[in-house]
Amino acid sequence: MKCTERAGRVQAKEETNVGPQGGNTRLGRVWLVKLPCLPLPSILVTLPTELFVDGAWRSSACGRRLTLINPANEEAFAEVAAADAADVNVAVESAQRAWESGWRDLTPGKRTEVLFSVARKLREQSEETAQLETLQIGKPIGDARDEAALGARVFEYYAGAVSKFCGQTIPVARGGFDFTLRQPMGVVAAVVPWNFPYPIACWKAAPALAAGNCVVLKPASLSPLTALKLGELAHAAGLPAGVLQVLPGAGSTLGDALVTHPLVRKVSFTGSTEVGRRIMELAARDLKRISLELGGKSPNIVFADADWERAAETSPMSVFANSGQDCCARSRVLVERRIYEGFVEKFVAATRKLVVGDPTDAGTQLGPLVSAGQRATVEEYLADAHKRGSQFAWGGRRPQGKGYYLEPTVLLEVGRDDRCWREEIFGPVVCIRPFDDEAEMIGEVNGSPYGLSGSLWTNDLRRALRVARAIESGVLSINSHSSVHAEAPFGGFKQSGIGRDLGMTAMEGYTELKNVYVAE
Repeated sequence: MKCTERAGRVQAKEETNVGPQGGNTRLGRVWLVKLPCLPLPSILVTLPTELFVDGAWRSSACGRRLTLINPANEEAFAEVAAADAADVNVAVESAQRAWESGWRDLTPGKRTEVLFSVARKLREQSEETAQLETLQIGKPIGDARDEAALGARVFEYYAGAVSKFCGQTIPVARGGFDFTLRQPMGVVAAVVPWNFPYPIACWKAAPALAAGNCVVLKPASLSPLTALKLGELAHAAGLPAGVLQVLPGAGSTLGDALVTHPLVRKVSFTGSTEVGRRIMELAARDLKRISLELGGKSPNIVFADADWERAAETSPMSVFANSGQDCCARSRVLVERRIYEGFVEKFVAATRKLVVGDPTDAGTQLGPLVSAGQRATVEEYLADAHKRGSQFAWGGRRPQGKGYYLEPTVLLEVGRDDRCWREEIFGPVVCIRPFDDEAEMIGEVNGSPYGLSGSLWTNDLRRALRVARAIESGVLSINSHSSVHAEAPFGGFKQSGIGRDLGMTAMEGYTELKNVYVAE
């Protein structure tokens, strides 16, 4: 079947549906979305446009709304309620009541049952979730489907982790019985970014809920739809009212109100280092617990003894995936000099083959950037590279037509002090430099204030272990570009953050550790 319709073309109408708990619940608007590759010509996609508080849709106190723009065609397609400080207070107090009235004391078996039910519901609705993600941020539909599946898998993992998360018994010197408990904190504020809005919302909410906390989720103002859908689906699957709240709104006001609310015990944030500093400052007033996953300028290191041809052919998507809007993007490539020219040739050839286009097309690999402002920021970096004499081996131009598109760009002859080499661009730009000495290269890599992720290519096991230990990075892949695993901790060193998402480590981060001693 050849598909010619595109998901950016929508038709809206008001509709009232029956909510999961009975009675009439306003679902906002229903959008008739023309899906690209399904056996049916179209499906109805419910588009939530209000706040999700205490298990129901609710208008914002101030009445302000966010206008959503489809980055693939630059057209406004919806308005979503924007919460303010008054809404934060209502949501947090509702979450506190839900925590005190039963969620914290729910037996592990029951909590497991509820979270598995949520995971099943997320899988059932994964296509709709993927379509909403593509619509709001221009993510290629293939990637959006993978991320929708990841969200369900994360809930499955933490549903199973509830019964395996435990304390210790400790043989203390004076005898008696000493043991530790992991206890939930209470209300957790989870603030997620626009580049991977759905999976990151899941990997913050799921471990916090599994540990017995209630969550107030704040999505980015550019991408609130899938977070709102997550709240709706989780409630429909049996999560009690108030346990997961979703508040869209501007970070400058809503974020501050969340972080400083006296009932919020922890803030989990993914985003820029600049905003992370602000959250850390505000949280310090009440000594709130925080976890911050922030910016990155990740290296991709290729030694001559590696399968460097495979590295060259696979490395473009390690930086250009999601149009480079990824804190893990391997945007600094360091290649041993004796294979440098061959590596660059193959890297550029692979980059030229990447398919940039309509994100609703299953064959598209790179969609648009999320906004006109984000593209303009990236183009400022490219202008600086031109000024400094960098060689543009490929890309750097806007394709013709509508949409916030930008070609993937490969820069050579970049200086160590150039902005494109030092700063996080958050766009489809990579810099490639040669190196001669291992120790000098490690010093250059570690000279960055960031330390989030990276790749290392070598077939020498001793070198792999030596360099992996030396690189100051929270996540490192050897002979691959895989950064994220639901079962393993994810986070950074230095200005890339504090604390960890994912794995059992994340559950630890959503609990307080209590030691209990029983005398003989």
